[in-house]
Amino acid sequence: QVQLVESGGGVVQPGGSLTLSCAASVSDHMYSFNNMAWYRQAPGKQRELVAQIRYNDNTNYGDFVKGRFTISKTDAADTLYLQMNNLNLGVPAVFYCKAMYEYGFRLSRHKFWGQGTQVTGAS
Repeated sequence: QVQLVESGGGVVQPGGSLTLSCAASVSDHMYSFNNMAWYRQAPGKQRELVAQIRYNDNTNYGDFVKGRFTISKTDAADTLYLQMNNLNLGVPAVFYCKAMYEYGFRLSRHKFWGQGTQVTGAS
């Protein structure tokens, strides 16, 4: 199995910065990494993609990011980061880490989610 644990959430001042981390632990060596991503979810809203990074380090970002965030990972893909700058959160949001792995010789795809970490804008 794969376990994901996010950290780094908290209260951020308007225009401030925050870095989120997601630690991945893989207990089955038959899993191979494909991609990881950050999603955010505000109360009453659907979960939306913030940023994604693939095994080849290609990245893509949600339209609302507008160059303010940077997603990165360790070479071993055991930790995922999201550096967020110029944050202006009107409402709190929970940021989730998602990882996609391929399993075994058939490369079946499996998706895993972390529990989330909350980011709140200071009033």
